[in-house]
Amino acid sequence: MKLKPLKLVPALIALSVIILICGARLLEHDFVERLERMTYDMRVRQALHFKTPVATNLAFVEINDASIVAVHDGSLGFHYGLYWPRQVYGRLVQELSAQGAKATAFDIIFGERRFDHPQVQLSDDRLMESDEFFALEMRRASNVLIAVTKDVSPPLLFATNALALGDISTDKDSDGILRRVKAFRTYRKWHFAFRQAEADPEIGIDLRKARIEAKQIILPRANGEKIPVPLDDNGDFDLTGFTDKLPPGVAPKAKPFTEERVWHMGIVLAAQELGLDLSKAEVDLPHGRIVLRGKNNERIIPVDADGYFYIDWCLPPNDPRLTQEPIQNLLMQNRMRLEGRTNGLVNHFAGKLIVVGSSATGNDLTDRGATPLERDTLFVSKHWNVANTILTGRFIHRSSVATELLLITLMGIIAALLTWRLRVLVASGAVIILAALYVFIAFSVYAQYRYWMPVVLPVLGAFLITHVCLVTWQVVFERADKRRVRSVFSRIVSPNIVNELLGAETLSLGGARRQITVFFADVRGFTEFTDATQEKAVAYVREHNLNDAETEEYFNEQARETLSTVNSYLALVADMVKKHDGTLDKYIGDCVMAFWGAPTPNQRHALCCVRAAIDAQRAVYDLNKLRDDENKGRELENMARISAGLTPKPFLPILLLGTGINTGMATVGLMGSEAHISNYTVFGRDVNLASRLETLSGRGRILISQATYELLKRDDAALAATCVALPDANLKGIRSAVKVYEVPWQPEGFAPFDTEFTTSIAADRAASTNFIKREDV
Repeated sequence: MKLKPLKLVPALIALSVIILICGARLLEHDFVERLERMTYDMRVRQALHFKTPVATNLAFVEINDASIVAVHDGSLGFHYGLYWPRQVYGRLVQELSAQGAKATAFDIIFGERRFDHPQVQLSDDRLMESDEFFALEMRRASNVLIAVTKDVSPPLLFATNALALGDISTDKDSDGILRRVKAFRTYRKWHFAFRQAEADPEIGIDLRKARIEAKQIILPRANGEKIPVPLDDNGDFDLTGFTDKLPPGVAPKAKPFTEERVWHMGIVLAAQELGLDLSKAEVDLPHGRIVLRGKNNERIIPVDADGYFYIDWCLPPNDPRLTQEPIQNLLMQNRMRLEGRTNGLVNHFAGKLIVVGSSATGNDLTDRGATPLERDTLFVSKHWNVANTILTGRFIHRSSVATELLLITLMGIIAALLTWRLRVLVASGAVIILAALYVFIAFSVYAQYRYWMPVVLPVLGAFLITHVCLVTWQVVFERADKRRVRSVFSRIVSPNIVNELLGAETLSLGGARRQITVFFADVRGFTEFTDATQEKAVAYVREHNLNDAETEEYFNEQARETLSTVNSYLALVADMVKKHDGTLDKYIGDCVMAFWGAPTPNQRHALCCVRAAIDAQRAVYDLNKLRDDENKGRELENMARISAGLTPKPFLPILLLGTGINTGMATVGLMGSEAHISNYTVFGRDVNLASRLETLSGRGRILISQATYELLKRDDAALAATCVALPDANLKGIRSAVKVYEVPWQPEGFAPFDTEFTTSIAADRAASTNFIKREDV
């Protein structure tokens, strides 16, 4: 069994997850993008709780339900229904100009001329068309921006008298939420001759429906006719087809139209304040930037490949930092100003950048929808938020694809290391904490710097999925292998050795050459005790004339008692082996075999083994003292039982331990098969030598070899100095004589036990010495 290959598989799992998540980012799947946008929306809402710099000269003139009522009931000096004539907006422009507004932007579509609207009576009693009055006031104010969309352009009368056009198109993301605007759109600007023709109701053409062909332009009329306008090889048209006489200096041929950039309304507003020249903008979409310059200012807008950038939604409607007033208040002030009642006039809009829009209820009256702030927001608010973004230079920067891939890779690696190095519960807790920390940092970075760090793929993707996959692998495969290791070793080594095995970087259980120290300990007197017990049992059966069933039950009872006795001694030895981090190999009858130095390395294996042998002898001695005391008590009790005619209780046998220890090279590994019993054991010449020393040890003694003694001197010189050198021994199966040392273990006040199953240690030592001197074992 090898644990090292298991390291490769988790690495491959983590690598596969990282590659998969990076692929998902490169594919830009809409589902993943929607999740990421949701986290962005949460950041936008959270950022409202932080103080951010905003422009102080932004304003909103609101057309609300009360405005419609005020215009309708005549309280403002005129009486108009729901769809107001343009003179109402002309009066608004007049009032705002009188207050010194910096710029006024209309988020209102003026798609065509309205000749049906009531005329305006001027101060000199002259009458003027409503549209012309609006155009006149725009020209006088020279600061009015009017709206254009992809589908609707203002009439020539308005376009030529306004300061500039501003695009107000709304482009929602695939989930229906407005987050971005396009910096500019390219619109077709028709030659003056075409626009004049469109303005003439008798001609009745619609340039929006014009069809451009190779050699001509087809102009559809309202009555269904089509007017072809020929083009020469250069794509020019002949102006003489539109007029009988050309103005002086005008060439007879010209391009029918030019492509003109129309900037977003918010950008145009901000440009008026900063003095930015939009006609000289540097547009570099491949590198994601648009540079706007003025005399003293410069703004670099971060855009995507299509020219979109994110709105910083930091000024929601009704924000106290935004100057707001309903239109009817301004119209009333305009009436008072015209009537000469100037005492009660107020000025809230001097130097302001004003957006005029509707918040009135009704599908035809206002434009509402979902933004990151809430599900129902006035879309007119995008203009002053875009303007604020340009004015403050506080743009939203989204991390590049390369940065996102780097974060995905980094988070995946961190998750893999945490999961592999820590326990499952600890790793899971660490992963959750770090994921929360990453999200917190992402939210904080956005709130402070308007930097959009990715969350979904690095956290939910690489971080959590990598962790879950590796945990699953550990539970299904690696944990199963560790359970096998635990099942093999949990009963033969100490818990700390088991844990060391489970956490080992490399572990070879299939066979290895190791330097180890081998330990054999045999329970002396057990054979005599067993024979004596058997003889007593036979005598008892004969004496009491037991039948077959009674005989079998009696013998089984004696066997259980015998096994319990030897197990109590063997358990003491096994406990000491585990206490000193040894590996319990097997029980060979009444003998315990153990070794140190495998499966985990132990540089002091000889010392650990000797100390385990000493503790085992002392543990057996303490047990024997308890049993001896019990026997003394039984001796008195039996005298009373005999007097009463009862059977005396048997004495508890007192058994001793003989121990042999040797250090050397041996083959270590699992023996057996997967289908049958598998035992982790050692074998080799030095193992046999330890077994021979155990045979030689006699009762209550610890014998060690020269190799063990040398290591003992290195690791514990004081203990080695107490060892007693014995004559060299010729042992069966060992070619040359072996140096032998005895390790003293007797505690202070030691006294040998004198029972029918125990001989004195001194006599044993003398007998062993005579045995060693023999030439043949």
